[in-house]
Amino acid sequence: MKLIVGLGNPGTEYAWTRHNAGWLIVDSFVSRLSLAEPQMKFKGAFWGPVMFDGSIKISLLKPYTFMNLSGAAVIEAVRYQNLDPADVLVVFDDAALPFGRVRMRESGSAGGQKGMMSILGALQTLDVPRLRIGVGAPPGVRPDMADWVLGRIPQTQRSQWGKLEDIAWEALSLWLKYDIQKAMSKINGLKIEDENKA
Repeated sequence: MKLIVGLGNPGTEYAWTRHNAGWLIVDSFVSRLSLAEPQMKFKGAFWGPVMFDGSIKISLLKPYTFMNLSGAAVIEAVRYQNLDPADVLVVFDDAALPFGRVRMRESGSAGGQKGMMSILGALQTLDVPRLRIGVGAPPGVRPDMADWVLGRIPQTQRSQWGKLEDIAWEALSLWLKYDIQKAMSKINGLKIEDENKA
């Protein structure tokens, strides 16, 4: 069993904000698998267990705890399903990456992302795979990062979002079917113009 977690904030006011990139990717994954409506479970929207590629049992979670408390939802799901942290992959926004880039990591710090920080604290390990979705950095010398990540993705970028979803689908599929190393070697460094090479 593997668990994919998408980070975001509940509420219509957060729809299509940069900070909800993880939710958007999970929504896309759910749509491509033609899954039914989620259960309200583990403090969020939960799908699973379902079969991926005919033989891989997976579940998906969108915590409704608000970003900073995401760990409370994830630890419930992990304990209930008796998962190792290495079997959990977290998808979240990253302003350190330009828009259109994604990057997978096997472990490491949260890099200032408070949802990931909450999850690492709850699971008490840095060894949690993650897929970072580039949303770009704000202009200016002293940007207000909170305002930036809670700002809406501009229409010019939304029109390209489907290409970003294609890369994320490939990344998650490789992780599910093979392992994080295989996914990292193929995905890291790609940007949306290169998705046909994935």
